Amino acid sequence: MSKIVAADSLVTLHYRITLPNGQPLISTFEATPATLQMGAGEMLPAMEELIIGLEIDSNHVFELEPEDAFGLHRPELVERVLREHMPPEEIEAMSIMEFTAPDGSRYSGLVREIDEGSALIDFNHPLAGKHIRFEVKIIGTS
Repeated sequence: MSKIVAADSLVTLHYRITLPNGQPLISTFEATPATLQMGAGEMLPAMEELIIGLEIDSNHVFELEPEDAFGLHRPELVERVLREHMPPEEIEAMSIMEFTAPDGSRYSGLVREIDEGSALIDFNHPLAGKHIRFEVKIIGTS
């Protein structure tokens, strides 16, 4: 068993992502730790880079800029969608809607506002444009 996380390690860890003000977003500290294969795209590349080289049983806290976390908020990913192109069920502002692309892939968007004729949908990641705090405790690697 390795004592440090390598670029190809299978790593078991606890992690917590919060906003800088401490608002929790996701955490494994109160549950089962996560096991991730480094280099397999299971975690944001910038977060993987921060974990490489860390020792087992170490705790670290990192502050990430938006471009290193979930990306900058891109205005071109906010678009108006006609109601006729949306599902017939009731849609509420600030809810998540799922869409199917012509190629069959599925993606989600946040309904920013809605009226009788259309809805303003934000296809950015919900954390795009946000600074985040990333806390990690390395439990083990192999």
